[in-house]
Amino acid sequence: MTKGHPALLTDHYELTMVSAALKDGTADRQSVFEVFARRLPPGRRYGVVAGTGRLIDLIREFRFSAEEIDYLLERSVVDEQTAAWLADFEFHGDIEGYAEGELFFPGSPILTVSGTFTECVLLETLALSVLNHDSAIAAAAARMVTAARGRGLIEMGSRRAHEEAAVAATRAAYLAGFSSTSNLAAGMRYGIPTAGTAAHAFTLLHDDEATAFAAQVAALGKSTTLLVDTYDIAQGIRTAIAVAGPDLRAIRIDSGDLSVLAHHSRELLDSLGATETKIIVSGDLDEYSIAALAAEPVDIYGAGTSVVTGSGAPTAGLVYKLVEVDGRPVVKRSEHKATIGGRKIAVRRHKPTGTATEEIVVSQGAPEQRTGDRLLQRPYVVAGQPVDLPSLADSREHLRQGLISIPWEGLKLSAGDPAVPVTVVPAR
Repeated sequence: MTKGHPALLTDHYELTMVSAALKDGTADRQSVFEVFARRLPPGRRYGVVAGTGRLIDLIREFRFSAEEIDYLLERSVVDEQTAAWLADFEFHGDIEGYAEGELFFPGSPILTVSGTFTECVLLETLALSVLNHDSAIAAAAARMVTAARGRGLIEMGSRRAHEEAAVAATRAAYLAGFSSTSNLAAGMRYGIPTAGTAAHAFTLLHDDEATAFAAQVAALGKSTTLLVDTYDIAQGIRTAIAVAGPDLRAIRIDSGDLSVLAHHSRELLDSLGATETKIIVSGDLDEYSIAALAAEPVDIYGAGTSVVTGSGAPTAGLVYKLVEVDGRPVVKRSEHKATIGGRKIAVRRHKPTGTATEEIVVSQGAPEQRTGDRLLQRPYVVAGQPVDLPSLADSREHLRQGLISIPWEGLKLSAGDPAVPVTVVPAR
């Protein structure tokens, strides 16, 4: 399988269903699948739709190569009939859903996939793997952005994730409002600003701290950031300013009691005339530790492990369920996993002030339109052809506006009810 080729991201059980449906004549039944969350991760008051743009690009490339089909045949995963079907596979259906950057809540139909049963069911694992990962990262990152209160955030978690997951996580974090990343692949692929500084290893490489700082400034100029906590922070700051001068762009602190150290570092920088030198802090930061530093003179936060792992919620808990066959609603009745049948249309209601009050989801029909209502779904693929997608910058702004629109209680980091209640009206 070539790198980035999505076809064998299909699960074995999906091909089992495809094979059986081809044999019993149900393969071409017109079907509707929906992606939604039954509940939000513990402690969360909203979810963030992220990864849709990546998903549509992967579906555009979704083909089975001869090598992949041979692999499936050799291991009896598929029979000859299914292999022939896979060889000609292209998605010809429709996909619509919430915009990237849209907030979602339990029951929100964030993605709707329509077409024949076999072409839709084949996309389940791909859709869920992308959306569950990226949405989890974006929700965690959005909480960090809120906690930062307008201060900058650098995503620097590449070393804590799979190499491709790291790039996807960077995209999701930037969508959520992070200002830059240390991940150069994400910078090149998605146009995200990059930032970074030396690690402790560079200081330890040299005979003393001053020599290391001088080498870095000579190579990168005074706009660089010097890491000052390899030995003694106070002495490190004095050495940094002695080497670079008071117009050094920034220092970084990566360990210790960041609240105390930021306060003392600001006082020391100011006393040395470096009043414009910024303070960047890093070291296992999450939304809670960022919020705890709100009163301290921190200019930029560097977040790594917590953002790329969803800060305690590594998946968004999304599911992909069949809700309609040949225009007829179908439902799953399993305890605690019941579904509501029928294709759904969703609107979000707002006060005249713009504050969101409720989400109305109607099965096999359309919600009554009121002043202030906003339709939440938009087309992504029509008859197999992707439509123009919003840019990452557009999605970033969409989320920023969405966070402004929810009640202020919804932005709290503490556990509570979803910020916006969802009412699902079943099919009649």
